[in-house]
Amino acid sequence: MDLRPGDNRSSVDPDPRPVNDLPDDQPTSVDLPVPERALAVGAHPDDIEFGCGATLAKWAAAGCRIHHLVLTDGSKGTWDPDADRVSLVAVRQHEQREAARLLGGEDVQFLGWPDGELRNTVREQWEVCRCLREVQPDVVLGHDPWRRYRLHPDHRNAGFLLTDSLVAARDPLFFPEQNLSPHRPVALLLWEADVPNHVEDVASSATRKVEALLAHRSQYRSTMGIDEDDPDGPAVVSSAVFATLRAHGAVAGVELGEAFHLVTDI
Repeated sequence: MDLRPGDNRSSVDPDPRPVNDLPDDQPTSVDLPVPERALAVGAHPDDIEFGCGATLAKWAAAGCRIHHLVLTDGSKGTWDPDADRVSLVAVRQHEQREAARLLGGEDVQFLGWPDGELRNTVREQWEVCRCLREVQPDVVLGHDPWRRYRLHPDHRNAGFLLTDSLVAARDPLFFPEQNLSPHRPVALLLWEADVPNHVEDVASSATRKVEALLAHRSQYRSTMGIDEDDPDGPAVVSSAVFATLRAHGAVAGVELGEAFHLVTDI
């Protein structure tokens, strides 16, 4: 199994590079107050589970209303050149809904932009801004667009699309034709952070993250490096996920954690 740090659609990284980039004088916070509503924005189906699945599960168990927003259709998420893309999109949407349910999520929205072709333009910003204003989340979670050497354009563009859309959502003169109230979240958490400054303690919800990831069966080979019929595959994925959570937790001295860059000046 190959779960090396990388920039495929997702990665289980047991040795997160950003840990060593935290300045000595910058404190690492632990555990935001449980928000009333949280919105996670991912480039593809499964990105949210990789990036913040345990955090969402923990908050959902404490009463938070969890919302997923998936930006692309995931239609290139296979190594089979003969795959039926229409069928793959349907499968991946089904898997994403099941994964969200396992985390305690309330709903999943799919914007359906073509996989690998996501752009950060006014058209896309309009859609993400609309979702932010409709959901009115206290906390938003998404990709860190400033992560160095990121190759996948969807992950990079998803991060900047989210940050640009947050500015639009908070200011009333952006997209007034939406007839929706402006909204300014309290906090933004960026996963796969180049410079992590916040950790969520997820000892109580780590297994839920694994369960949600394993719901993405179509991604076993291309993303998780296991065969669908391998009886040892789930255990291998679980081991890799827990290794990552231990490494992230070590940033703040907790046993299992998910590390983020926290932004509160929104």
